[in-house]
Amino acid sequence: MTAARRKDDIAGVDDIVQLLRTFYARCFEDDRLGPIFVDVAQLDLEAHLPVMTDFWMTVLFRTGEYRRNLLKVHVDLHERAPLTALHLDRWLSLWTQTTRAEFAGDVAEMAVTQAQRITWSLERRLHGHMASELTTVTCGELVKPLPGH
Repeated sequence: MTAARRKDDIAGVDDIVQLLRTFYARCFEDDRLGPIFVDVAQLDLEAHLPVMTDFWMTVLFRTGEYRRNLLKVHVDLHERAPLTALHLDRWLSLWTQTTRAEFAGDVAEMAVTQAQRITWSLERRLHGHMASELTTVTCGELVKPLPGH
């Protein structure tokens, strides 16, 4: 019997690169996401990897290395091939599965949480809504004026 590999938390750039390589390999092979990444975006992983590494280093470790516009890239892609909730949900599912298969700990869980937030925000923004969670709350039933006011 072989002992299961003990998973460590995401600790820095090498771990993020490992996570991204594993994740994107899964995306490229996925029936729903593969065509978007391979045919539409024609993503060159080796060229894209430093950008995504900077992004996740900034998100998880506040390095400030990512200075691009995440929304614009996805809006441009959305104009060529509409990104639906099914695409974004699948992206999030693969990200969550890959992250938890490779790592365990507070930073790994932060990566999952941040991906959930990013996915939710992208879905709203790509379909013409504000990304702020506050917008959803303030537009709801809770803020309607009381009768007689």
